[in-house]
Amino acid sequence: MKIRVFFLCVAVAGLGYRAGWGQGAAGARDAGKRPMTFEDLQKMRRVSDPQVSPSGKWVMFSVTEVSLEKNTKVNHLWVVPVRGGAEVQVTSGEGESNGRFSPDGRSVSWTAGDQIVVAHWDEAAGKPGAGLTLTQVSTGADGAIWSPDSKRLLFVSSVYPECSDKWSWAEENACNKAKDDAAAKSPVKAQVWDHLLFRHWDHFTGQKRSHVMVVDATYGASVRDLTPAKVVGDAETPTFTVGGPLGYAWAPDSKEIAYVTNLDPVPAASTNNDVFMLRLDEQGAKAVKVSTSPGSDDAPAYSPDGKWLAFRTQAKAGYESDRFRLAIYDRKEGTVRELDLSQEDSSRSGKPVEVDLDRWVDEFFWSHDAQRIFFVAGDRGEEVIYGLNFSSEELHRFGRTPGVWGSLVQAGLEYKLVGTLTRVDQPTEIALADLQKMDDGPAAAVLSPSKAGVGKASARRAGANRAGAAKVVSPRSGADLRVESEPEPPIFLTHLNDAVLASLELTRLESYWFTAADGVKVEGFVLRPPKFDETKTYPVKFLIHGGPESAWENAWSYRWNLELMAASGYVVVMVNPRGSTGYGQAFIDGINGDWGGKPYLDLMKGLDAAEAKYPFLDKTRECALGASYGGFMANWVLTHTNRFQCIVTHDGMFDPASAYGTTEELWFNEWEFRRPKDTKPAQPWRYDALPVAEDPFRRWSPMLSIQKAKTPTLVIHSQKDYRLDVSEGLQLFTALQRLGVPSRMLYFPDEGHWILKPQNSQLWYETVGDWCDRWTKSGKYAEGMK
Repeated sequence: MKIRVFFLCVAVAGLGYRAGWGQGAAGARDAGKRPMTFEDLQKMRRVSDPQVSPSGKWVMFSVTEVSLEKNTKVNHLWVVPVRGGAEVQVTSGEGESNGRFSPDGRSVSWTAGDQIVVAHWDEAAGKPGAGLTLTQVSTGADGAIWSPDSKRLLFVSSVYPECSDKWSWAEENACNKAKDDAAAKSPVKAQVWDHLLFRHWDHFTGQKRSHVMVVDATYGASVRDLTPAKVVGDAETPTFTVGGPLGYAWAPDSKEIAYVTNLDPVPAASTNNDVFMLRLDEQGAKAVKVSTSPGSDDAPAYSPDGKWLAFRTQAKAGYESDRFRLAIYDRKEGTVRELDLSQEDSSRSGKPVEVDLDRWVDEFFWSHDAQRIFFVAGDRGEEVIYGLNFSSEELHRFGRTPGVWGSLVQAGLEYKLVGTLTRVDQPTEIALADLQKMDDGPAAAVLSPSKAGVGKASARRAGANRAGAAKVVSPRSGADLRVESEPEPPIFLTHLNDAVLASLELTRLESYWFTAADGVKVEGFVLRPPKFDETKTYPVKFLIHGGPESAWENAWSYRWNLELMAASGYVVVMVNPRGSTGYGQAFIDGINGDWGGKPYLDLMKGLDAAEAKYPFLDKTRECALGASYGGFMANWVLTHTNRFQCIVTHDGMFDPASAYGTTEELWFNEWEFRRPKDTKPAQPWRYDALPVAEDPFRRWSPMLSIQKAKTPTLVIHSQKDYRLDVSEGLQLFTALQRLGVPSRMLYFPDEGHWILKPQNSQLWYETVGDWCDRWTKSGKYAEGMK
C-alpha cells in the first residue's frame, strides 16, 4: 500500500495556473468575512461516495458530521436529484454508509451496525423505505455491491481462515463466533507470530483475514465464502487498501466475479497483487488468474457488454509507485493487453502526437455502452477527467473545469458524469460534470481498438510476456499544454457547507515554476493569508508533502487544511519536488535511492524561487513542516540547514536502519533505499561493510547528522503508527534534548499515521500553531504584544 496515500496530504488534487485560478483572496473580501477557525473546519459536513440511481434521476451519497464536543464522527446517507434540488438526509441511525442502488431500481442497501441492510427504494419520492437487516455475520459484513440481476450481493468480512473451509456457512459462522467469544473471555492477550505483516497501518492483524462473500438479496442466511483458505491460504482478499479502488466486481451475467489478492509467500515484501476471475455457479469451478504483471494489479471492472475485464496494472515488482496503467482482458480469447499512452506512436501520421499522458490512472470506469473508458489522472496538481473512445479512436481530455474530480459515475446521459469536486478553497461536494462543456478536444489519436488491447489480432495470451500497446509521445520539457480559455463553472448538486463558507474569507492557490539545479522544471504553490496586504511581509509555513510519491494538490483537507494554515496570518508555500506525482514517471522515479538528494535541492531552490518572486515573504520568519516522508525531509532539513526559524516533524523517519525493522510494508523501504542498478531488495545488513556513501540507509540518515541540528523542533508521533514506528520520534526527541536544541514532543497514544479524533486534531492544530508563532514571533508572540 502506498505511503503516498498515508500522508496528511490534501486528497487528490487540481492545481494549475489557468483561468479560474487567480491571485489573492479570489474576490472573497466582502464586508463581514473573516479567517477560518478550527471550529469552522469541524462544522463542515464531509461529503463522499456518490451513487447514481439506475434511472439517472437521483444521487445517493454519504455525509460525515463531526461533533467536537462529543469527539465523534457519524455518517448518514443523503439523496439529491441529478437535475438539481434540495439535498435530503434519508437515514438517521447510529451510522450508515456504503449506500448502493440495486440495478433494477427497486432496492437500496447500506452498512449499519456492521451488517448489510436492504430497503425498498421509492423512485418517485427519492427515498428508501424501512431498512431490514439482511445479514447476521458474526464477524461483520461491509462493502456490499449488487449483482447486475439484483438477486445477490458481494461483500467482505474478516474471518478466521481455519473456519472458512467448513462444509456450510452455518458451520463457518459458528466457528468464527466461537473463536471471537473465546478470545474476548481469555485474560491472555499475547500473540504468537510466525510470519511478517503481523501488524498493519494502525492495528495488529491478528488471526483474521478479509474474505469475499456472496449473499442472496432475499435470504440473508444463504451466505457463501468465495475465497476460503483452501483457495487463498492466509491471504487477505481483497488486498488491504486505504481509500483505494474496490478489489472485487460482478460480471454482467451475474454468474462470475473478479477479485484481487496477493498469494506471494511473504506479502510484507511483495506488491504483487493479482486479479482472479471465479465462476460462481459451476460445479468445481476454480479461480483463474488473469493478470500477468509481477507488479500490482487491482481495480477490476467488467465492460457492460461482458466482453472485457479492465484493471490497473504496474510493471515493476516491489515498486508501489510504478506507473498505474490500464490493462484490458479479452474474456473470450483469454488475452490481456496494456493501454500505454506515454510513448511515441508514428503509425498514423508519421509524427509523434504532442500530448503528455505519462500519468497514473487513479480511477476509471466503463461507459454504459462499453465504447468508452473514462479515467481520472493527476496532472500538475489537478485530477483531470479523460475519455478513451474505442469507436472514434480518440482520447479526449476534459479539463476545462478546474478542481479535483473523483468517485466518478455515469449519470445516465452519455456525456454527464457525477462525482466529487474539491479545491483548496472549496470543501468536497457532489458535482455534475458536463463533458461537452469541459472538453479540451482530442488529446491524442490512439490506435485502433484491436491495437489498443480490446481486439484479437494483437492481443496476447494471459501469462505471456508484456507486449506493445497504444502509444503516444509524452514531452519531457515541462511545457504547459493546458487550455487558457475561460473554464465552465462547476455545477454543484450539493451545497451542504455553503452556510459556513459564506462567512469565511478563503484564498486561492497560486502556481509558480522554477528550474531545478539539474535543469528540470519544478512547480511550487503559494497560498496568501486572508486580509492580505501587498505592502506588508508575512511569516511563512513551508509545507513538505509525504508519500514520497504524492503531491501537493488543489484540494480541501480535514487534516492539514491549507486555508487554516494560512488563516493565522501566514503565507503557505509548497513545492512538488522529485518524487511528486502528476509530472511524469521519470519525475517520480527521481527520488528512488536519493531521498535526501534531488528532492532536498528541489525544495530549497523552490523556496528560494518563491522568496525571489513574492516580496511579501519574510525570509527571517520561516518554519518548515512535514509529515511521513515530509517528516523525514523535515528531519533532513533540520540536520542540513539552519535557514528556518522552526521545524515541525510529524511521524518522520529519523534512522532508516531502525525504521526498516519496525515498519510493516517492507517492500517500500526495500525499494526506496536501493542503490542505482541494484537488483536485490535494500536491507541494512547488505550494506553494513560498505562506506557510508554506498549505504543508502546511512547516507540518507538524519540521525547520523543530528549533531548539526540547531533549529527549534516540534516532534509529533503516535503510538499506533505502524508505518513509521513511534520509536522514530522518540529517538529524535531524545537526541534534541541531549543536544540542548529547543524541542517539544506531542505524543498521541490513541492515533495512527493520521490524527483522526476531533479533539486530538484540535490539540494538534493548537500545538503546531503555537510552535510556529513562538519562533516566528507571530500571533501572541509578536513584538509589541503582551
